[in-house]
Amino acid sequence: MLFRQLFDSTSSTYTYILADDTSRDTVIIDPVFEQVNRDLALLRELDLKLTFAIDTHCHADHVTGAWLLKQKTGCQIAAAQAIGAQHVDVPLTHGERIRFGAHSLEVRATPGHTSGCLTYVTDDQSKAFTGDALLIRGCGRSDFQQGDAATLYDSINNQILSLPDSCLIYPGHDYSGRTVSSVAEEKAHNARIGGHASKQDFVGYMDAMQLPHPKHIDVALPANMVSGKPETMPEEPTWAPVVQTFAGVLEVEPAWVAAHLGDIYLLDVREPEECVPGETTMANASIPLGQLRDRISEVPGDKPVMAICRSGRRSAMATGILKQAGHEKVANVSGGLLRWKDEGLPLSA
Repeated sequence: MLFRQLFDSTSSTYTYILADDTSRDTVIIDPVFEQVNRDLALLRELDLKLTFAIDTHCHADHVTGAWLLKQKTGCQIAAAQAIGAQHVDVPLTHGERIRFGAHSLEVRATPGHTSGCLTYVTDDQSKAFTGDALLIRGCGRSDFQQGDAATLYDSINNQILSLPDSCLIYPGHDYSGRTVSSVAEEKAHNARIGGHASKQDFVGYMDAMQLPHPKHIDVALPANMVSGKPETMPEEPTWAPVVQTFAGVLEVEPAWVAAHLGDIYLLDVREPEECVPGETTMANASIPLGQLRDRISEVPGDKPVMAICRSGRRSAMATGILKQAGHEKVANVSGGLLRWKDEGLPLSA
């Protein structure tokens, strides 16, 4: 099974991608609205087919990317039935399974942080995705969204810490850079529920906490009750069919560039000795990457700029330099001249 852990630094949210190696069927857990393009880029680069976008609970600190991922991929949205959110295709209850290829996730109800919290456990019980119910050395607060400390104590002990000691714990958030724990670790060292804490110990700890009102709850909760559906769709570039890579670079297919040479400014950033006379006369200009910062004024701003080099690596750097200089409509030619030639595209205008 392919597994990836991704992070949103704004909300300190972990997003998880699990995929079947053979079928490429994929599940994404706790996607973040602002990170959808990142997630789509990774799915595309790894040739994965998203089948489910699922949330561990109705988040109060960020908006889910589930609805937007469904629009982009056709996947199904799954979340706890107890939440009652709109646009959910698969309302989940305790004991169900989410299947993707030869693998599945067991759904375990773990209320207490909120009434609609779920933990997802891999079929071999090697990994548990606990959302905010159990964090690394901590747990979710229980003072809003029908939270209850006593219920959370039971959920953690009966549904999470009852898993094998070797089961890895992957939380919904971490604010200190920690990425993974285990059942054995949390049993022994969790500051709130570990070390044989009684329910009285735990409830007393949780009731004594005085936490500020979540900063984004007034925005996040209403949005998450409609599965992250925005009032208006996010704006996308209209000047070219750009695609963001997982590295964060905007790219355009060579065939599109070749068909629109009159509408764009094609910039070759290779070194002079690489350029074969007559081979790349389709480019509007040639400025070696090492000279681009000093010669940025030579690049006009009236057309979208497409950067190209041998493989698309140096030209990716060129797009960053151009954007820093104030060029907004900038993209890299995917695969560079190697792919351009492989696709048999013309080398002269």
